[in-house]
Amino acid sequence: MPANGKRRVSIFVDGANMFYTQKRGLGWFFDPAKLLKVLKGDDELTDAFWYMGLKKLPDARDENFVRFLSYAGYSVRTKGLKTIYDNETGETTQKANLDVEIVMDMFNSLENYDKAILLSGDGDFERALELLRSRGKQICVVSTQNWIAAELRQAVGSHFIDLQELKPLIERAPNDREGLQT
Repeated sequence: MPANGKRRVSIFVDGANMFYTQKRGLGWFFDPAKLLKVLKGDDELTDAFWYMGLKKLPDARDENFVRFLSYAGYSVRTKGLKTIYDNETGETTQKANLDVEIVMDMFNSLENYDKAILLSGDGDFERALELLRSRGKQICVVSTQNWIAAELRQAVGSHFIDLQELKPLIERAPNDREGLQT
């Protein structure tokens, strides 16, 4: 820990995962600015990244959300959405798949932080978190009990924060539309 007693903290938000966690898992949305303040706590925030997919031609809502996130203190990493067709169901979905970018930023900024906070429930991050821990980094995952992969939950043990417990501190006001984007 630095001489000033504050840990250096970096926050990595898997935007799509958090959007669906809020929409389907929680039934309420958090305010990204409030979330950043709560997760930072008394520590020194060195980086905060938000990863999200964007339509090929972003609409005004997407652009406003990116500006809001930047103003709130996030470095926003975007990638174009790809349309995926399911041959069995005939349905299409859109995905950006930013997991690699998240892991790259975690390792490229390794010297900037003592503690990494990942907001995702995706089990694909298990190995990356194990490697960060082996390099002396503290790890914390923020998600919900029902929307986190078992292997990710097990990998972080007691270093897990359930969004439901933070609701009184981070819930988005009902009339605030910003929190509806990924």
